[in-house]
Amino acid sequence: MASTQARLGQQALAVLDVTLRVPCIFIIDAIFNSYYDPGSGWAGTMGKVLVRVTGVLVSGMVLLLSQKALFKFYTLFSAVLLGVVAVLINYYATSHIDFYSAYYKAALGFRLLPRNGPTLWLGVAAVQLVFGVGYVVLLNLQSVFAALVVLDIMIPLWGLMIELPADVRQLVAVFSGLALALHTAVCLAARLKWFYYSCRYVYLLVRHMYRIYGLQLLLEDTWKRIRFPDVLRVFWLTRATSQALILVYVVRAVRRESGDATGGVVDGSGDSQGYLLSWDVFWDLTSNLIISGCDSTLTVLGMSAVISSVAHYLGLSILAFIGSTEEEDKRLGFVAPVLFFILALQTGLSSLDPEERLVRLSRNMCLLLTAILHFVHGMTDPVLMSLSASHVPSVRRHLPVLLVSLALFVLPVALSYALWHHYDLNTWLFAVTAFCVELCLKVVVSLTVYGLFMVDGFSNVLWEKLDDYVYYVRSTGNIIEFLFGVIMFGNGAYTMMFESGSKIRACMMCLHAYFNIYLQAKNGWKTFINRRTAVKKINSLPEMRGDQLTDIEDVCAICYQEFATSARITPCHHYFHALCLRKWLYIQDTCPMCHQRVYVEDESRDRAAFSNNNGGYAAPQDLAAAAAPPPAPGGGDRHGEPDAEPAGAGEAGAGVQAAGAGGGADDELLEDNDSIEYDEDEWGTRSGNSPVEEDFINDDTDSTED
Repeated sequence: MASTQARLGQQALAVLDVTLRVPCIFIIDAIFNSYYDPGSGWAGTMGKVLVRVTGVLVSGMVLLLSQKALFKFYTLFSAVLLGVVAVLINYYATSHIDFYSAYYKAALGFRLLPRNGPTLWLGVAAVQLVFGVGYVVLLNLQSVFAALVVLDIMIPLWGLMIELPADVRQLVAVFSGLALALHTAVCLAARLKWFYYSCRYVYLLVRHMYRIYGLQLLLEDTWKRIRFPDVLRVFWLTRATSQALILVYVVRAVRRESGDATGGVVDGSGDSQGYLLSWDVFWDLTSNLIISGCDSTLTVLGMSAVISSVAHYLGLSILAFIGSTEEEDKRLGFVAPVLFFILALQTGLSSLDPEERLVRLSRNMCLLLTAILHFVHGMTDPVLMSLSASHVPSVRRHLPVLLVSLALFVLPVALSYALWHHYDLNTWLFAVTAFCVELCLKVVVSLTVYGLFMVDGFSNVLWEKLDDYVYYVRSTGNIIEFLFGVIMFGNGAYTMMFESGSKIRACMMCLHAYFNIYLQAKNGWKTFINRRTAVKKINSLPEMRGDQLTDIEDVCAICYQEFATSARITPCHHYFHALCLRKWLYIQDTCPMCHQRVYVEDESRDRAAFSNNNGGYAAPQDLAAAAAPPPAPGGGDRHGEPDAEPAGAGEAGAGVQAAGAGGGADDELLEDNDSIEYDEDEWGTRSGNSPVEEDFINDDTDSTED
């Protein structure tokens, strides 16, 4: 119960913290969007610039305050605001001889105020008393000063009640306001010390974090501390809601005055129908809200924050539907708003005319939708591969992922059809279509690989060509994806040169060329070289078939499956499936059992001692004898191996071989990756009481000591 209350209290403080920071964003946005008249003279221009800069700086400082300092600032601000309102009420009340009529007129004709003069005075006195008590409580004044402040606020009303002359009443109100202003200034001056130490603490904290963690972590910490995404989200939603209410009120007022049939007659008999808006009016209101919702940089940031929230919960829903628990797949709420903001900056969205802004925003949303679909495919593809490779038999586990994959294929097709049906061909439509076709291609590749793995799962025989088929399918998809990247680079270059060139677009094109063209080509070529090198290594190893396999009485140390058709023998005389060993050689060029090099020259191979998968060793033999079955398990002591240090099979990721291209590939085959060699004498001097293999051999290996 206590923990629940504490959690609710923290959530309430977080909501209050966000709410108190939102006015700062409104002030900054109003300053940047206010009309600037440069023709008001030098002094007027300097004054306006000074006011703008001061407003932005003060709002920015308040926005960055800590939670405790923010609450204290708003406490002082609320006290000052109550004092100002109390003084204005006193001055307004004492400035009118006919107080009742003036107050009634100021109330816009609402018949909610008392018509009796003394009752009205008592009501105003009660309001002033509430303001005075609130002022005292917020400033935490002591009893004597609190009584004097409340008395100072109430004195002008007493003069009104005893019907003093108008000049005397105004003079009393002025002196009362001056006394309250002086007291407020003294209270604020007394808190200058707190303000100084607060600013100094913030400065020292920022300097310390910058020196220790750097600028990036400092910005990230500030971003999270002030809950800036939530502040932007509340700012944009509040702004849009207020504008929607104003627009609806104006539309209904105009329809009522014009006597529109859908809005009721002039006498108001059809007010019940005035709340209903036609489709055209609703579309106009929505368009105006969308246009005004991205008319400045801050509003674009606010819209990005709203998109972030929508994308985040969409990603979580899809992850829950397909049954994925990967943390990396929860980044959709970060990727979508960043991409939207970059597109807005790239196209100059906030600086466009209203009609053009709506068109550009709709185009950006189409590009954003295709990007989100690509990200969703990145979430579903690992789940598909995991289900198919692990041979999960449950149909309920497969069906959600397949449904999402089907939707990822159908949605791009439907989007492309709709866009081509309503728009003519241009660079934007070409880009959206290319992204849609690329997504469909990715889905087809994923489903094809999924089907291959499922067929292999239902087969009882080891499918040695499966890896090749998977590689061919993925390589074909990657090549086509690479070609699409090159085409999109050309489309972007044409757009930048002939349509809307900008520095941001040029930077994005450079990033696209590096990540989607250069790195993809480099990684693809590296994968090809690694596979070619692995095939050459496998083909250089002797192979065992037929009756020789039955004499081994062992299993592959990688997959723990028996040898059905053939086996490859490493120079250290360990046996593996060719497919398993080839996958291992993609990672490193050493034996999974003893960490000795797999690909060595003939003379080195002749001098090497080799053992079987169970830990025995044999004397050097010729190549023909190497294909014979190894000695019986336990036939020798593994401490006698002279050239290789034992290592566990779990060190697969210890060294990743980066094979080169061209003639350098043959030289790199001779490199010793992650192998540590010992002298025979040095190896023999190792302590026999603490076996060396305990430090290097993984517990999962098949070594026995009989």
